[in-house]
Amino acid sequence: MDASGASLLARLQSDQAAARREQLKDRVLLLGMVIAEVKYRELELSRPIADDDVVEVIRKGIKKRRESVEMYSKAGRTDLLEKEQQEVAMLEAYLPPQVDPAEIRAAVVAAIAAGANNVGAVMGRVMPAYKGRVDGGVINAIAREELAGK
Repeated sequence: MDASGASLLARLQSDQAAARREQLKDRVLLLGMVIAEVKYRELELSRPIADDDVVEVIRKGIKKRRESVEMYSKAGRTDLLEKEQQEVAMLEAYLPPQVDPAEIRAAVVAAIAAGANNVGAVMGRVMPAYKGRVDGGVINAIAREELAGK
């Protein structure tokens, strides 16, 4: 494991140990699941895990839980819905600070000015610069707004 990858994974592991000492069962289970997914991802990549890889695993976990929130909301299962929302909030604490939407909008406008005339082309130009720092759905929504207003 390299020095940069150790930091976020190590933070997850130390937070899990702290939660275990405080007997916070839900937090211990959530962090254990995320740590297992990170280690599995490391095996998939066949290289030491980096912080970007850990952030990607966390984002996927958040996305799954948000989809579950939608399903539980439609089914009227508020007990499960609240649990998933709490897990999303816990996981979001490990993500890097979000980028200002105005900065994203400026990048989208620049991509459109440079010749990107559909959502896929805009996403292809903007996503690499913000990978791991912003949800693709946010960029997609801004790109759709800007292209519709063009």
